[in-house]
Amino acid sequence: MASYLPQSEGWLPSWLLFTSIISIFNTAQSYTSTTLTARVYNPNPPPSSDPSKPSPALQPTQVTPLTGRLFGTWTLLAAVIRLYGAYYINEKPVYELAMAAYAVAWCHFMSEWVVFGTTRWGIPLAGPAVISTGTLVWMWVQRGFYLGL
Repeated sequence: MASYLPQSEGWLPSWLLFTSIISIFNTAQSYTSTTLTARVYNPNPPPSSDPSKPSPALQPTQVTPLTGRLFGTWTLLAAVIRLYGAYYINEKPVYELAMAAYAVAWCHFMSEWVVFGTTRWGIPLAGPAVISTGTLVWMWVQRGFYLGL
């Protein structure tokens, strides 16, 4: 079993593999249900005391089966890039591409929160935000070690 794991030194390759596997499961979930994706992308529900706002049940959803599958496809593409990063971490173009995949994810989630308001801070957003931020910092700090710079 160990022969299937990334052979490079350090924990970063294993972390990239782990996040890739989680992303593949997230992709499968996105293709079969909108439940978990809808937990991330939701407008702030109006206060129940405000009669001018529709009830949360009447608000349009940000996640449809189509957007769920689109998000699943995007997640699978990112998972493949990260998977290559785990196994070819000493190759500069692959390392930078994997790092870019986390940067794109970070920009996406932060813009949906701060710019577009389609999500709010909480556990559903915290996971992707912490993972993308932490991995970007880790990859930046370890860049010289893995690329021999």
